Formats: sequence, structure tokens, C-alpha cells
Amino acid sequence: MAKDKILLGGMAFFGYHGNTEEEARLGQRFMVDMELYTDVTRAGSSDRIEDTVDYSKVYQLVQEVVEGSRYRLLEALATAVADRILEELLPEAVLVRIKKPSAPIPGHFDYMGVEILRQRVPGAQSGK
Repeated sequence: MAKDKILLGGMAFFGYHGNTEEEARLGQRFMVDMELYTDVTRAGSSDRIEDTVDYSKVYQLVQEVVEGSRYRLLEALATAVADRILEELLPEAVLVRIKKPSAPIPGHFDYMGVEILRQRVPGAQSGK
């Protein structure tokens, strides 16, 4: 796996994910952090956006998944985000962290969440 990574932290979206009817009806805020593992050597030398992963494209793809679909489990949502990033932006691997600050669980907490790490399937198309 590449030693370089691109970080995107604290992306906020409104979605309708959760295991209860109330969550499906009312929706809530979700926070997403990502790490994209990719070699940035070429971009570091060229200073050209074409030689790296465009952060605005990452944000757009995550937004499309979080705001445009519905999942009962954060695990399924995180997997959908990771799959989309791996398919369209082709990093070697992606770490997706999804936080749910308003989970309907009694008690005091900052958030409930899930973190997954997925790698591109060997032999998959390469490039950016």
C-alpha cells in the first residue's frame, strides 16, 4: 500500500441512514473523514491537479452516496462510500470513517461511528 495519503476530515452531510423509522423519516447529520492511500510523488514534482486525486471530486462523490441513498447500518454506508471512491478515483486504498453525532442511543457521547479500510482489487484499472 502507498505510504502517501490524502486526508479529508470533517466533511458534513445530511442523510437518512439508520435502523429506526424515525431516522429514516427525520434524517440527521453525518461526519465523514477519509484517507486515500496513493503515490503523490508525481504531483509533488509537477504541481498539477491532473497528477493527483482532486479533493473536490472526492467530496462530491461522498456527498452523492451519503445524501443520495439510504442505509440502515453505518457499515453499509461506509462500504458504499469506499467502493465508489475506489472505483472512480482509483487510489490504492481508502480509509472511511463515518461518525453519527446524534445516534438515537440514551447517554452522553460525541458520536457513534465506524471505520473501514478497503484496498483496490489487484488487477483493477490503474490511473487517476
